[in-house]
Amino acid sequence: MTPTGSIFRNRFIQAIMLSAILLQIGIWVRNFAILLFVMEKTNNNPYAVSLISVVEFAPIFLFSIIGGTFADRWRPKKTMVWCDLLSALSVFVVLITIIFGSWEAIFFVTFISAILSQFSQPSAMKLFKIHVPLEQLQTGMAMFQTLMAVFMIIGPMLGTFIYQRFGIQTSILVMGIAFLLSAAVLTLLPPDKIVDKNKMTDFWGELKEGCRYVFNRREFILLGSVFVMTGLAVGIIQPLGIFIVMERIGLPKENLQWLLAANGAAMLIGGGLVMSLAKKIPPQKLLAMGLFINAVTVVGVGLSTNWTLTLAFEFLNGLFMPCIHIGINTLILKLTQEEFIGRVNGVLNPMFMGAMVITMSLAGWLKVQFSLVSMFGVSGLLFLLGMLLTVPLFKRTGELLAKTQKQECL
Repeated sequence: MTPTGSIFRNRFIQAIMLSAILLQIGIWVRNFAILLFVMEKTNNNPYAVSLISVVEFAPIFLFSIIGGTFADRWRPKKTMVWCDLLSALSVFVVLITIIFGSWEAIFFVTFISAILSQFSQPSAMKLFKIHVPLEQLQTGMAMFQTLMAVFMIIGPMLGTFIYQRFGIQTSILVMGIAFLLSAAVLTLLPPDKIVDKNKMTDFWGELKEGCRYVFNRREFILLGSVFVMTGLAVGIIQPLGIFIVMERIGLPKENLQWLLAANGAAMLIGGGLVMSLAKKIPPQKLLAMGLFINAVTVVGVGLSTNWTLTLAFEFLNGLFMPCIHIGINTLILKLTQEEFIGRVNGVLNPMFMGAMVITMSLAGWLKVQFSLVSMFGVSGLLFLLGMLLTVPLFKRTGELLAKTQKQECL
C-alpha cells in the first residue's frame, strides 16, 4: 500500500477533507457574494469595499493567539463543530436582518466567521497531529493545499454565479447550509481525548507558556522570521498585478484574470506533485526551494514586458507556491508537541498576516514613489532572505524531529 493510498483510507482524512470542501464552498460564496453586494449597494465605494478586508483580517490579530490557546485547552473536535454551528447561526441571523431592511449587517457575517476561524483552524491542526502518522503529515498538508488551489480557481466563479443568478438572500442561505453540513460531517471524526482538568492552569498562564515555548526555541524564531519575510514580499506585490498587465505588458486590465488563472492552475498541479513526492523531499528543503523559485519568478514578472513570458513566470510561481505552504505547515506540525499546536499557530500566523497587511497598505504609496521593476525586485529579495533563513534549519531539523517524536511517545 502506498503512503498516498493509505492516507486516503484514513477516516479522519476523509471526514476532514469533506468538511473542508463544504467550508470552502461557504467561504467563497461569502467572499464574492458580499463583495458584489456591497459594491452594488454603495456604488463601488472603495472605503466600503476595503472595510470587507478590515473585518476579515482584523480578527487574525485580535484573536489568533487567544484562539490558539483555547484550542489547546478545549477538545478540538468539539471546538470545530461548535465553530461551524455558530458560523451558521450568525449567517441566518444576518439573513433575517437583511430581509427586514438593514443590509449593513452583511459585514457581521465575515467578522464572526473570521473570529471563529481563529479557534477552528488551530484545532484542525491539532487533530492532524493526533490522527495522522508523522510520515504522512506532509502528504496530508499537500492534499489540503491542492484543495485550496482547486477553490482558488472555481471559488470566484461559484460565488459570482450564485449571487448574480439568485441574489444575496440565496447566497447567504447557501453559506449557512454549507457551515451546517460541515458541522455534521465533523461529528464523524474520532472522539476527542478526555482532558485532565487537574493538569490545566489558568488561561493567561497557558498563553504565556505558549509564547515562551515559541520564543525560547530557535527553530520557531527562524520560522517566524520566514513568515515575516514572506508576508512582506507578498504584501508589496499583491495589489500590483493589474499594473503589470497595463503598464509593463500594455494590455487591458481584464487580462489580469488570465494571470490569476495561470497561477491558480499551477498551484493545483504543484500541490498534486508535492503530494506524490512527499516521502522523498524533507519539509525544510521543500520550503527553501519554494522561496527561491518565488524570488526568481517575482523578479521575472517585474522585468518582463512580454505577455507569454509573464504568464510563464506566473505559472512557475504558482507551481512552487505550495512548497512554501506545505513545507512550513509540515515543519510546524512535526516540530511542535501536541499540547502546544494551537499556541504555536496563534503566535506564528499573525506574523505573516501582519507583515503582509503592512506592505499591502503601503503598496499604493510605494507605486507612486518607485517603479514596478524596483518593487518586484524588493519582493524577490525578501523571498530570497526568507530562503536564507531556512539554511540553519537544515542542520537542526533532523535531531529536533527525532527529539519531538520521542517526547510524543512518552
